[in-house]
Amino acid sequence: MIDRRKFVSISGAAVTAAMLRPFADAHAAAGSLRLASLKFGSLNWLLETIKAEKLAERAGVGIETIEVATNQAGPIALLSGDADVIVSDWTWAMRQRSLGQKLLFRPYSSSLGSIMVKKDGPITSLKDLEGKRLGVAGSAIDKSWIVLRAYSRSVLGRDIAEMVEPVFGAAPLVAEELRNGRLDACLNFWTFAARLEGAGFKPLLAVDDMFQKLGIEPAPPLVGFVWREETSVKKAAELKALFEAVDAGNTVLATSEEAFDRIRPLMRAKTDPEFFALKAYYRAGIPKPWSDAHTAAAKRLFDLLVEQGGKELIGSTTFDAKLFDGARKQ
Repeated sequence: MIDRRKFVSISGAAVTAAMLRPFADAHAAAGSLRLASLKFGSLNWLLETIKAEKLAERAGVGIETIEVATNQAGPIALLSGDADVIVSDWTWAMRQRSLGQKLLFRPYSSSLGSIMVKKDGPITSLKDLEGKRLGVAGSAIDKSWIVLRAYSRSVLGRDIAEMVEPVFGAAPLVAEELRNGRLDACLNFWTFAARLEGAGFKPLLAVDDMFQKLGIEPAPPLVGFVWREETSVKKAAELKALFEAVDAGNTVLATSEEAFDRIRPLMRAKTDPEFFALKAYYRAGIPKPWSDAHTAAAKRLFDLLVEQGGKELIGSTTFDAKLFDGARKQ
């Protein structure tokens, strides 16, 4: 059962009218931004909503979407100058700042992953995973895996890596292996967790619950829009307009059933329960405004990643709070 916040359903037209009032007098787009988007990622749901509701036009910006095939292609496009804005995680952006790339970050989604198990299966607690095969989306230095290891040490006094047989792999693969019964559980990203929940699995433990137990509160969104500081100077108006359109689009998706019906083909949901789960997870992940408390929580998470063996992930990076100036100013 999906334990997510409830939303009021109103018509897409009413939402659009309400959201456009603050910038209804915006003139025609003075400029455009190149935004890299993963081919089958959830960002496309938002971009299609912005397009259908003409939110970018109203805000005064042109959005040129650059379709990329992998998560790694977006960062490459940004660093090479082929894209102005991408969606990536702030730990990557933080590392790039330490290497001289002056990047900024603004949250895109606060949805995090979960450990998923069979709904009526024998695994009902973290201890029940002992001796089981646990799929992990990513590698041994995946952030969620590092956090889970820290969590298990705190709660059980044992490293989960020594309790289970971890099986690392791409997110779609470990999800499919769980469906086929070749894994007992899997730690996966929110979109795959939602699809599994729609297919009859349940979350055993969510990453944001791990954060809470580890004192990382409020849970800092990991994924967000990333761009260069120089873009904030050269295209300040365009960035402001882009994020106005993003916020307006998210408000439409948070409140309109019609808007989700419109993007359902992009979501590639195989069943109604999967569609409803994806919708609930997306809505629950619409980020709240970034605060100093989020920056402090991000620092605690950063320190934990380094402390728990994440140097291969973090490298010699030092925490730079200026990365989040974009979250507060835009």
